[in-house]
Amino acid sequence: MSNLENLLAEKLLNIKAIKLQPEEPFTWASGWKSPFYCDNRKTLSYPALRSFIKIELSRIVLEKFGEFDAIAGVATGAIAQGALVAEELGVPFVYVRSKPKDHGLENLIEGELRPGMKVVVIEDLISTGGSSLKAVEAIRQSGSEVVGMVACYTYGFDVAEKAFEDAGVTLYTLTNYEAVLETALKTGYITEKDIPTLNAWRKDPAHWGI
Repeated sequence: MSNLENLLAEKLLNIKAIKLQPEEPFTWASGWKSPFYCDNRKTLSYPALRSFIKIELSRIVLEKFGEFDAIAGVATGAIAQGALVAEELGVPFVYVRSKPKDHGLENLIEGELRPGMKVVVIEDLISTGGSSLKAVEAIRQSGSEVVGMVACYTYGFDVAEKAFEDAGVTLYTLTNYEAVLETALKTGYITEKDIPTLNAWRKDPAHWGI
């Protein structure tokens, strides 16, 4: 694990943006049962952590994607983080809705993208990758090029890795499932007896707990 992955994992655990409850699972919007819940939007309420994430996302964008014209945030979780990164880098910002607005201009992409622009997408977290890649497709259909994506966190599901590979999208993340478990174990947030349950869920999240 890199220092950044473990450091951010610790910061997220400290503010309870990540919750691990093997004995009392959460229910995700997808209907999946999960012993794990991540809410990166909570970081926006902590100025020092908000700034840390903004700087690290911006650093990766600059290091990994040298040439780009705009930043796009995925609604709703990454709108604020994307805007902060765009402000830090001094480039235009847009955000992509999950579906077009049902009134007014019925926009799917809010803001201005011109055909041929190179765009880096910012996401708060990656689960299956479905909503993130829908945003990528919307940007591509607008005539712009997606040069890659940077997210705060990924569960690292096989289905997501395959989806990104199939879509031809390069993904970088600040932290991940393994770093969270390692850090949670070190800090006593969870114990060794919780690990088999968490790993069983990670292996087959769609059917875990059924």
